[in-house]
Amino acid sequence: MSVQSPPAALTEAPAPIQKVEPAEKWRRLLMAPSVVPLLLWMVIPLALTIYFSFIHYSLESQAGNFSFVGLQNYQFLWGDYRFLTAILNTIIFLVSVLVITVVVGVLLAVLYDQDFPGKNIAMLLVIAPFFVMPTVTAQIWDRLFMDPIYGVIAQFLQAIGIPPIDWLQSYPLLSIIIMVSWEWIPFSFLILVTALKSLDQEQKEAAAIDGAGSFTLFRRIVLPHLEKAIGVVVMIEMIFLLSIFAEIFTTTKGGPGDASTTLAYLVYSLGINQFDAGIASAGGILAVILANIVSFFLVRMLAKNLRQNA
Repeated sequence: MSVQSPPAALTEAPAPIQKVEPAEKWRRLLMAPSVVPLLLWMVIPLALTIYFSFIHYSLESQAGNFSFVGLQNYQFLWGDYRFLTAILNTIIFLVSVLVITVVVGVLLAVLYDQDFPGKNIAMLLVIAPFFVMPTVTAQIWDRLFMDPIYGVIAQFLQAIGIPPIDWLQSYPLLSIIIMVSWEWIPFSFLILVTALKSLDQEQKEAAAIDGAGSFTLFRRIVLPHLEKAIGVVVMIEMIFLLSIFAEIFTTTKGGPGDASTTLAYLVYSLGINQFDAGIASAGGILAVILANIVSFFLVRMLAKNLRQNA
């Protein structure tokens, strides 16, 4: 007669209860005064924005004179052609600036990884645009470079016999892309040139001894080494580029028409120019949702690449 062994669940010892050390309790207690205001700083504005998006709230109406309208603000905004135009402009603007800043940043990082006379002064000139205020940047490009009469580009085109171009009227979105790219190339350059400093020089020397040319070194060694840094640049820039406003407000005002209107400027236009806080709040919520969708897929793509290269 065989004796059955007791079930495994009865023989296994219960998992020990983890106790929180007194030092950990004090650490959490000391962090609470800073964490709680930070949560309130984020939660309260978001909650109010969601609440305003479901009501009819005109900034011209008297205090308390608003009514619950459900999803009407979202339906109105989704049916407005300006919203779809703003989404398309935002996508074009975001992708263009990211491509320009990453490509130019990589090329500058490779260039400045070499030693040449006046390197420190040249590097200072490259990173200087990052410290210029957005409104000043917009005025520099508007008055100094893109002015159709006195601008540097207009003078150069006239010198070679080409009629000058009114950039802000003929190519408004392209003009904004150029301005913002000029601002953010230094950021991309600083991250990438710092990452390039950690590249093992012996690996490059060994590849050169084996007969690898400059392009092969760049494609096989330098570029794979910069993939993680490029992911960081794309993530950080995307967060800030989605809220670009000052350059548009200072130069094109979203025009001509809606040619340079992005989601951020459309929300401002609805809330301030049309005094409709309800629809503007709905636009802000939709912008947050779209930004999170893009961020979700981008983070997954970058995480997959990092795991493959780990």
